[in-house]
Amino acid sequence: MSNKETGVDANLKSATQESGISNHLQRDDDLWALPAVLDTLLRDHTTGRNIFWATHDYEALGPEYGYHSEILPHLITGKHGMVVRPRVLKSKEEQTDRSKDMAEVFTPSWICNAQNNLVDEAWFGRKDVFNIEDTTNHTWRTNTNKIEFPEGKTWKDYVRATRMEMACGEAPYLVSRYDATTGEPIPIEERIGLLDRKLRIVSENVDNSGEWLRWAQTAYMNTYGFEWQGDSLLLAREALLWTFVEYYQAKFLKAPLIKSINYIAYIISWNLWQMDGLKGVVPDSCKNGVSEKIQTLFGEVEKVVHCTGCQQEDIRRHNGTYCLIRDWPNDKKKIRFIDLMK
Repeated sequence: MSNKETGVDANLKSATQESGISNHLQRDDDLWALPAVLDTLLRDHTTGRNIFWATHDYEALGPEYGYHSEILPHLITGKHGMVVRPRVLKSKEEQTDRSKDMAEVFTPSWICNAQNNLVDEAWFGRKDVFNIEDTTNHTWRTNTNKIEFPEGKTWKDYVRATRMEMACGEAPYLVSRYDATTGEPIPIEERIGLLDRKLRIVSENVDNSGEWLRWAQTAYMNTYGFEWQGDSLLLAREALLWTFVEYYQAKFLKAPLIKSINYIAYIISWNLWQMDGLKGVVPDSCKNGVSEKIQTLFGEVEKVVHCTGCQQEDIRRHNGTYCLIRDWPNDKKKIRFIDLMK
């Protein structure tokens, strides 16, 4: 195992090792040892199946790693435990190929912080709410004081505010457990993700574990992201789940219950989903030039199907599978993502 690998994995595991649940939640040995959690993190609620690879990177490992194949637990655990790994642990050649094929790039944490600060500056009506940027050294200094809220807004409003990272990759704008470009771990008190900030606010304002869990769930329910490639999506989902464990432990000096972890995993599986962001559908689900048998009054006929949405670049006329998300505040209704677009 390389030094970089050790650094990233140590950061992934630090919260649970000290808490006494390392046999349940370490990556590969812990988190994946809980079948219900892994099954949930792999779920695609639109198709009713698992998320799929949506990349050719793993095809040399066998047919189950094909572009359109579902990601199954046995393909990424045990001796295959390091098949899916953060971009920073991939070879330079792999990184370059993914950038060429899928325009995959990862943003340094200092840039994520600067852009997230702009979001909060607009919401709070003032600068430097969570930290002060050092643009010369590409870092920041955390505001260690309890966050104060503007007149007419409360901490609960902030936790409920909707946040989304589009084409999220490993979700560095949502959670910042490590710098996506260097692999350097970021201490919990220095984190800058949009969800990190919400969880900090919850911890600053709630001392009861039950209430903390309720507001943490609210934070997750109002944080979204979508990604094309299945491996990156899984890493993003994993990062959000570990973030929950780490913030809970930092607040209460013990691990959350497994049932609490399972529910957060369920929320994440809805709120971070696999989608072609230009079409609003499951990647590569549109039918173009495909022959289908259609039943008519005169019997069964064969017809070549084309996608009007693809031909006319009309996001509402695709024949692919439109992605569903859950409207948590509105009776948890399932809605099409594109129906939120005006």
